[in-house]
Amino acid sequence: MAAVEAAGVRRGLPALGGGDRPIGGQAVLEGVMMRGVRTWSVALRAPTAEQLENPTRDTPQGEIVVRTTSFASVLRRHRALRVPLVRGVVALGESMGIGLRALNVSLGVQVGEGEEELSGGAWAGAVALSLVFAIGLFFVVPVGLVSLIKGSLHSATLFWLIEGVVRTAIFLGYLVLLSRLRELRRVFEYHGAEHKAIACYEAGAELEPLEAARFSRLHPRCGTSFLLIVMIVAIFVFAPLGLPAWYWLIATRILGVPVIAGISYEIIRLAARYRRNRLVGLIIAPGLALQRLTTREPDLGQLAVALAALRAVLDAEAADGLVASDLVGLEVVA
Repeated sequence: MAAVEAAGVRRGLPALGGGDRPIGGQAVLEGVMMRGVRTWSVALRAPTAEQLENPTRDTPQGEIVVRTTSFASVLRRHRALRVPLVRGVVALGESMGIGLRALNVSLGVQVGEGEEELSGGAWAGAVALSLVFAIGLFFVVPVGLVSLIKGSLHSATLFWLIEGVVRTAIFLGYLVLLSRLRELRRVFEYHGAEHKAIACYEAGAELEPLEAARFSRLHPRCGTSFLLIVMIVAIFVFAPLGLPAWYWLIATRILGVPVIAGISYEIIRLAARYRRNRLVGLIIAPGLALQRLTTREPDLGQLAVALAALRAVLDAEAADGLVASDLVGLEVVA
């Protein structure tokens, strides 16, 4: 790992052209992961030696620690996977894997146990468990609940409308519950710092904490907005299927997830690209409003951490000789 102080976040940025940039990220424990085209980086506020020896509830007060890792996306290796709908499913799968590895790195730093990462099989299993939980909670449970009153509805249209409402209500309730957990407050602050850092970069501003603080903590490519789109798209995808037997209802909800994810990815990708269009602004407004539950205003120290992660990715990819044409079509969720 390389260590950089908050004041060491360098000025300037590579000339990659204007518009939406293929930089995504994720908040982790006391830090931020940023992902580019061929690189992902985790920047963390490490605890001091005294804090490691005497663990308390105090926030880490040590230096900013940065770890940068190269990766080769299958989207770059296999052009066939870049087709619409397919690329979204692939990109989201890769993002989940990288995100879990970043969480593992952050946990190691916070407890002072080094940098051992999960094995490939372990983090693949973690991704699978995450998917099972999400599909079960947001797709199987809603259709199961509404199936209890299926006989009294006598209408496929009414069934899928009620199912959509129940699914969205569960999703919103889940976010509200998370937003009230005190233990996640600083994670949400780092989530806000991640968004501000990316917005600062996309605007072509200097990558400095005071500069990044001026930008919104809400971003149109946020995973929170993406999940809300998933809830809405699911209503329309399942509508033509009618009212088959209960086991077919459950099977279609599971098998339909990749289709819904692919469509939702294309929608959020276009929304980010045309975010200044008034109509698009109205469409993405609910997702942006929902981010107020999953982000908080960060302090300058947290912004310095997010910018350190971003700068590490940009430096690595500039040194790797990337140009603007390499980045087209490889956007990732912010």
